[in-house]
Amino acid sequence: MKVLHIPTQPFSDQRPGTSGLRKKVRVFQQTPYLHNFIQAICDALPGHEGQTLVLGGDGRYFNREAVQIILKMAAANDWGRVIVGRGGLFSTPAVSTVIRARHAFGGIILSASHNPGGPEHDFGVKYNIGNGGPAPESVTEAIWAASKVLSAYRILDAADIDIDHEGETRLGAMTVEVSNPVSEYAALMERLFDFNALARLLQGPFRMRFDALHAITGPYAHEIFEKRLGAPMGTVVNGTPLPDFGGGHPDPNLVYAKALADELFSADAPDFGAASDGDGDRNMILGKQFFVTPSDSLAVLAAQATCIPAYGGGLRGIARSMPTSQAADVVATALGIPCFETPTGWKFFGNLLDAGRITFCGEESFGTGSNHIREKDGLWAVLAWLSIIAHHGQSVAEIVRAHWARYGRHYYTRHDYEELSTEVGAQMMHALAAQFPILAGQTLVGHTVESADDFAYTDPVDGSQSLHQGLRMRFTDGSRLIFRLSGTGTEGATLRIYHEQYEIDPARQQQDPQRALRDLIALGRGLTRMEALTGRKAPTVIT
Repeated sequence: MKVLHIPTQPFSDQRPGTSGLRKKVRVFQQTPYLHNFIQAICDALPGHEGQTLVLGGDGRYFNREAVQIILKMAAANDWGRVIVGRGGLFSTPAVSTVIRARHAFGGIILSASHNPGGPEHDFGVKYNIGNGGPAPESVTEAIWAASKVLSAYRILDAADIDIDHEGETRLGAMTVEVSNPVSEYAALMERLFDFNALARLLQGPFRMRFDALHAITGPYAHEIFEKRLGAPMGTVVNGTPLPDFGGGHPDPNLVYAKALADELFSADAPDFGAASDGDGDRNMILGKQFFVTPSDSLAVLAAQATCIPAYGGGLRGIARSMPTSQAADVVATALGIPCFETPTGWKFFGNLLDAGRITFCGEESFGTGSNHIREKDGLWAVLAWLSIIAHHGQSVAEIVRAHWARYGRHYYTRHDYEELSTEVGAQMMHALAAQFPILAGQTLVGHTVESADDFAYTDPVDGSQSLHQGLRMRFTDGSRLIFRLSGTGTEGATLRIYHEQYEIDPARQQQDPQRALRDLIALGRGLTRMEALTGRKAPTVIT
């Protein structure tokens, strides 16, 4: 088989974001867009020759075609072995698991996470390093630099190979191993959790529903919940991954997982509900007539960690992204362990995890995880919640309300304004930042501003700095108002406004968050001049 050197020209838009490179499918389908980016990854990774690469994705549209292109390019770029999930499938947590278990050099994940799939929607490519986590900025910047100087890409002149049957084959000098995408991940979960206790819970009167949203977690959930733990068949719904996610939006929140939310708030609701996203790294947790915010989820899991065998010795520390509520901070203080505040992006937890500084970490965008891998992990969070329920014999609502009574409640909501024009989004952030120097000491809607800044982060392990990570207003009563432009979309800009208010009095902990936070919500809209600049009278998504 001959290695072809195909002349090419650089693209100007291949700088990876917080979760790799995301574009519309039609962009990646234009030869040589994907080819260029894969070549840039190879060029930016000295020492990869002869090493092992893990490859797979969430099964969205263009996944199978991309896998074949990457296999041929990996062979032409002297990788020694590629472990690819059967059918080209791998959840993001499973890729991290396999990288770590097999001591791979790295992995390529094909996903646009919670973004919709289909020929008119989104695709993405992310590189994970040898610890199993997302590439740090030093690596993504090297990929970006390599993409700007490409003059050719290398690809093997070969036919597509069979990726639907497990086993090994040769592609040029490289070995391709097609593996079961579920087995190693499920085995890891069985080592972390008490599957006997979970089986007793799920085989009793307790009822749960897991909605895989026709995304990658379906096969994993069927294997773990229904086969290994013995939950009744039908516990997992929408469990077959589809290229367009069944026409739905694979984002596990109250808007896009509405069918699950409606079921859990119905008269005959099951005891527990959960959903995951496109690539399996996010989670939504629901009890009977009860929604658990991701911020509260992290705090409750941290407070109850010793209910889980793998964490019976306690936690080293906790980390949360800056926009995530401060509920985990209160738990960390009570446990006498550190709590780190990082920028948004799971890669910022990697150094803390590798250095043994933290055990649990989480983001308000429905991401929770631990030191078992280096990615957030949707099914891990579900199993952790089930472990706490099995240990205490209480409902989700009882567990959370007891947590609030002990630690206080952080009322919290995030308002997303999706698909704003990039120019308007930038204008809003610039105008907000210009007001910040004069805000300290002012009282706004009954809250006195303690400080207002543009969040910057210095990594406590390697000293690297990350600037401009979101605009942050902190008030003297512990409340916060945060503004951030999201980098996970493929069109326009999404402005996220986060509102938080702390309540220690149990008698005042049962309000609806939108009502409790209404003054901060109005302040955020007013400071951005949202309606005047965009005409938007309401956010696209409220969580």
